Amino acid sequence: MNCKSNGDMLTFEPTEYVAESCGNCPKTVINIPKVLDKKSIGSTINNAIREEVISLLIYDDETEAATIEEAMDSFKNGYLELKKLYPDEPVGWEANIEASVTYEDKNIISIQINSYSFTGGAHGFSSTRFLNFDKKKNKELETMELFKDPLGFENFVEDKFRKQENIPATSSINATGFMFENDQFYLPLNIGFTAEGLKLFYEQYEVTSYAEGPITLTLPFAEIRHFLNVKLEI
Repeated sequence: MNCKSNGDMLTFEPTEYVAESCGNCPKTVINIPKVLDKKSIGSTINNAIREEVISLLIYDDETEAATIEEAMDSFKNGYLELKKLYPDEPVGWEANIEASVTYEDKNIISIQINSYSFTGGAHGFSSTRFLNFDKKKNKELETMELFKDPLGFENFVEDKFRKQENIPATSSINATGFMFENDQFYLPLNIGFTAEGLKLFYEQYEVTSYAEGPITLTLPFAEIRHFLNVKLEI
């Protein structure tokens, strides 16, 4: 379904990639939005999403892929090579990747990419990535580029994090079982804009054990607007 609100908004088309079905192939399904507009930012976004999907499918540092189809073939070949070495291995591989626009105004757009993959072992691996773009400057933004004062923002978030997770202000950040390195609070790798506010997403293993799952913190725009280095039209 195409979606376009006004001239400032981009037009997206859902695009699906499904691996060829065969009895000895991994199950691979990818659903991503593709920008149809012939604007420079459209190419920037499409390229960034493509590169992120490829990176999620490539399991071998020596393997290169220029397209999503090539990355899917690489994922399949990796499994088939493993199957040759261990023909009695009963469990197949799988990968599921889904991306969606979580926020867009005339200046900024955020895209969230959720993925799940299983390549053997005790359990699969889930991840979430945020891609943030400045539409006016036609560029993907690094996380710290979002903030005027990253350290000040980090201190603000720590207070919010402690309140959400019931960690006393006078106690170690790891007092209740978190695993921040060197016992120091830090921002997550993934931060993006959503309709509800700025979402901070700590991956599994980032500050907790796998069993605890991901930790999220959503900050209303009214509370963090003065920290932002980008202008939101909300």
